[in-house]
Amino acid sequence: MSEAGPLARAPLAYRNEQFLKGWSARSLRILSEYFEPLDRLGHHQIRDTVVFFGSARIREEGPMAKYYDAARELARHVTEWSDSLEPPTRRFVICTGGGPGIMEAANRGANDAGGLSIGFNIALPFEQFPNPHITPDLNFEFHYFFMRKFWFAYLAKALVVFPGGFGTLDELSEILTLTQTQKLEKKIKIVLYGREFWRDVLNFDALLKYGMIGQEDMSLFEFADTPEAAMAILKPFLLENYLQPHQVRAAEELPDIARSRI
Repeated sequence: MSEAGPLARAPLAYRNEQFLKGWSARSLRILSEYFEPLDRLGHHQIRDTVVFFGSARIREEGPMAKYYDAARELARHVTEWSDSLEPPTRRFVICTGGGPGIMEAANRGANDAGGLSIGFNIALPFEQFPNPHITPDLNFEFHYFFMRKFWFAYLAKALVVFPGGFGTLDELSEILTLTQTQKLEKKIKIVLYGREFWRDVLNFDALLKYGMIGQEDMSLFEFADTPEAAMAILKPFLLENYLQPHQVRAAEELPDIARSRI
């Protein structure tokens, strides 16, 4: 019998694509969607975000175009203000779901101001693709919805919700629930942009009437109908709650992940 030749090297476990795509590596894939964004956000010294939610179907031209224009303008105002704050960290960076519509408008507004912006994208069968205005190195693609939602909730110091459909309602409801139940150990400002739309779509008064929410829950959000009005809500809140001298922390603690009661 002839002697067998040497075996080829087996792939390293962390390079074994068959293993990494299988059921047994699911926990590793989930952890990757925590640690990889954490690494990139820390590299850019991003402390926290202002999140913009809204429909992917709203376009720059069309019957709802005023909301696209408003999201772009407000994101520009927030970015110009946040970039003027004392370095070395980046505060209140514009963050969106990374797709078209309102998401594109907000990333575009931040880009207009020469600032960074984040896109937390997710692979979907339609509508969802990265818009060209996201800062390239802050363009993220998630597989797991719950990890994407984690990053939205845990970095945000404020949330601006423009008109939207099921996805927007889901994201709004989740943040309202986390805030109402005090699962986030931080204050967060929720602004519903477009009073007429939100009053038509969500009957908060009926929820209150039937005892589904309490009177105190009505203070969890505020309405705004212009970029200036939204900025007048956001800026004082962020100054009072996150920019006082005793709240300054070292840059090496980035990003500013809030503690959870969960």
